[in-house]
Amino acid sequence: MGTPAFAVEPLKALLEAGVQVVAVVTVPDKPAGRGLKLHTSAVKDYALAQGLLVLQPAQLSNPTFTEQLIQLQAEIGVVVAFRKLPRAVLELPWLGLFNLHASLLPQYRGAAPINWALINGERETGVTTFLLSEQIDAGQVLLQERIPLPLAMTAGELHDSLAQLGSRLVVETVRGLADRTLLAKPQPECEMLKPAPKIFRADCRIDWGKSAFAIHNLIRGLSPSPGAWCHMQRGEKGAEDVKLFTTQPLANTGKSPLPAGTASPTELRDELCVACGNGTELLVKEIQPAGKKRMGVDAFLRGLGTEVPIRFS
Repeated sequence: MGTPAFAVEPLKALLEAGVQVVAVVTVPDKPAGRGLKLHTSAVKDYALAQGLLVLQPAQLSNPTFTEQLIQLQAEIGVVVAFRKLPRAVLELPWLGLFNLHASLLPQYRGAAPINWALINGERETGVTTFLLSEQIDAGQVLLQERIPLPLAMTAGELHDSLAQLGSRLVVETVRGLADRTLLAKPQPECEMLKPAPKIFRADCRIDWGKSAFAIHNLIRGLSPSPGAWCHMQRGEKGAEDVKLFTTQPLANTGKSPLPAGTASPTELRDELCVACGNGTELLVKEIQPAGKKRMGVDAFLRGLGTEVPIRFS
């Protein structure tokens, strides 16, 4: 059971490992774009290409859907980036129904664990398989795998790394459940849990009063999508929205004399140096002005024609 591209890799890994996948469950097709053409999920596209049975229930609690699952007689259920399941479905696979989550549970329960781990500047993260329960992301842990988080890693890069790591863990979990060698353990108790809620536009706005490292973490944690944004003022022109992507915090630069958000080209004119909170500075290397494509700062500066003051807010 899954929907986005993150769920395709585990499905592919199961097939390559020789696991018999009796059916794939995903969301119904939805109209999208100007022409409102029906948009299919990444999981559906891959499953159909492999000749697999695809189920797309509008309501997971529909008795007809439950009866379809009963007839499939699946021994194990695998869930990756899908919706909350009703109790009637949770109890069906007799060897277990488990979920792959892109964090080291119990930390970062929620819809956006990849983004929030980077935004919060974590040094490591990972993937967890756990038995599903009625409480979101709180079931007993089966397996976990950790990876370090380099300072420059983006959400897109981490997504791809965890998809590959998670795929291997899903296959290992299925094998462990099938031969009954896998022991489920309660999630450890933590005094302070870090949540991973769905990300909204307000969460993506850059606060230039924060330190360069905090801003850098926000930008990479939202890159390439949905993208961190702010207002940009160029000379006497009105403010426009821009998104920032590749950045680098400057360490040991001393106190910046400029107000937070003030930007100036570097000597090479292929980067913008932006003053941040606490006297820190941030190099901006990629930018996307409103209505334009993502571009290097060198191309952006050439497009300005004349050198004008730039202020982010």
